[in-house]
Amino acid sequence: MTPKARSARFAQWLGIAARGAAMGIAEVIPGVSGGTIAFLTGIYERLLKALAAWSADSPRILLRDGFAAFHRTHDLSFVAVLALGMMAGLVTFARLLGYFLDTHGPVVWGFIFGLIAAALVSVSRRTQPRFLATFGVAGAVAAVFLATLGPTGSDPTYPRFLLGGALAASAWILPGISGSLVLLLLGLWEPLLAALNALQFDIIGVTVAGMAVGLALFVRLLTRLLERFRAAVFAVLTGLMAGSLVRLWPWRVDDAMALPASFRSATGDDPMVAWVAVAACLGAATITLLARSVRESDL
Repeated sequence: MTPKARSARFAQWLGIAARGAAMGIAEVIPGVSGGTIAFLTGIYERLLKALAAWSADSPRILLRDGFAAFHRTHDLSFVAVLALGMMAGLVTFARLLGYFLDTHGPVVWGFIFGLIAAALVSVSRRTQPRFLATFGVAGAVAAVFLATLGPTGSDPTYPRFLLGGALAASAWILPGISGSLVLLLLGLWEPLLAALNALQFDIIGVTVAGMAVGLALFVRLLTRLLERFRAAVFAVLTGLMAGSLVRLWPWRVDDAMALPASFRSATGDDPMVAWVAVAACLGAATITLLARSVRESDL
């Protein structure tokens, strides 16, 4: 391989790692889908193809045809470089987000609230009112139920992180919803964010294992559901997003929604109403621009 070819190949892999980092950053924020980022950066189809390549035949390909064929069939180099980039983006941005949650919590939640509010408007346009009145309402009720469960009084267990990772990865392949939103509804987003910041590899490892299980078990099922029941799936997603707004309300006292004045009285903290409003508008604008960049039929 010539020096020029090596340089071009290195630039190609660096670009894939950068795309992975962008996807990792997106997945830290509930409401921004890493799958959408993958599409916008031109790797969505390649990623889906690589994920779909894993099947019951995978071990046979490895044993019968050798590692080179296994590597080529599953696009392992691409997946590995993308995964490394995603992990770098996750860890780096998780620290930044954790800092702002500690110092400007209502503003961060306001931004996320705006993201989800705009996203549910965008996703709702991909279905019909009759589906929203049935599947959408069911999704909203489920989300409100999960959002109002509140803390359990103890730290999440490994099985919860495992299950949460599986469900988050399953949601990740669907357009319009992020894995972080699922983790948030399950009460696992903030604990996992703290684990990333503290580099608690046991929790991170269990969650990643759950994600791998979720992708292996559900990627084909969810893809078929999206193909056969597209309108119903989007109705459920719309309902989940609408119900999740209960959990994302910027001002909370004892894990319950509160008005800014009540928040100030109970916590003694500045509710930062103006900044929360600006952040919510920025969040809504972010999703609106992304939605306009991706044609509905593409995802």
